[in-house]
Amino acid sequence: MNEAAISGVTEKPVNAPLVVEERDGAVLTLRLNRPERLNALNVELSRALEDALKRAAPDDSIRVITLTGSGRGFCAGGDLAVLRDARSRNAGRELEGLLRSGKEIAMAICTMPKPVIGAVNGPAAGAGMNLALACDLRIASDQASFGETFTRVGLFPDFGGTYFLPRIVGAAKAAELFYTAEMISATEAERLGVVNRVVPQEKFAEEVKRFAARLAVGPPMAIRAIKHALFGAERQELEHALDAEIQQQVECFLSADCAEGLDAFFAKREPQFRGS
Repeated sequence: MNEAAISGVTEKPVNAPLVVEERDGAVLTLRLNRPERLNALNVELSRALEDALKRAAPDDSIRVITLTGSGRGFCAGGDLAVLRDARSRNAGRELEGLLRSGKEIAMAICTMPKPVIGAVNGPAAGAGMNLALACDLRIASDQASFGETFTRVGLFPDFGGTYFLPRIVGAAKAAELFYTAEMISATEAERLGVVNRVVPQEKFAEEVKRFAARLAVGPPMAIRAIKHALFGAERQELEHALDAEIQQQVECFLSADCAEGLDAFFAKREPQFRGS
């Protein structure tokens, strides 16, 4: 659930919603809206996204959902400033609240009867990458990048990463991405099958809009049945994986290695992990 170490700040208006909802015919766009933090996840943002997805799921007037980010990032993962504060207080329950919201988000995306497109407009790290992986399809800007960056701060993958990633890239490649925590380019993500297509940044919004509109005029009954066959039939397995992630993540969060990883991140030094 790690936040990418990427500089740059984009301001948003005071009191702006954490998730912006935009309708274009039968297409609903959900836009994560913490651009000043590269849309890093805290409990409030996660719950806002969870609520938006659950409202949209039964709405028959919505045929396609597009999930994207405000500003230049898709989602930088968990907000490390929030996590560091919670870790300093050994507040595992606070982390667990965020993780349980992440479980509900992943379940909502995979089980709702309509396609969800991950429109990855910029960096997608940690839980941000896994949020994209939960979507049915992914379109990436050529400015996007992806990384399972959890081990940089001594954490375990969450938001469904251990379920989604091996099914897309295979166990060995998933292990490499998890173990090394390296960021990969949009081009490499396309080569691995992590994204369906890569689009130049200047054409990104237009291409996402065109693709979503194409899906929105498709036959809802057939698409619903296809989605269930591809993603919904293993609901119990996904739920089990998400519950196991929560348990492992809380254990890692309370470890000395996590405290060291977070301290090292903010001190801009290499962590010294000791396995405890």
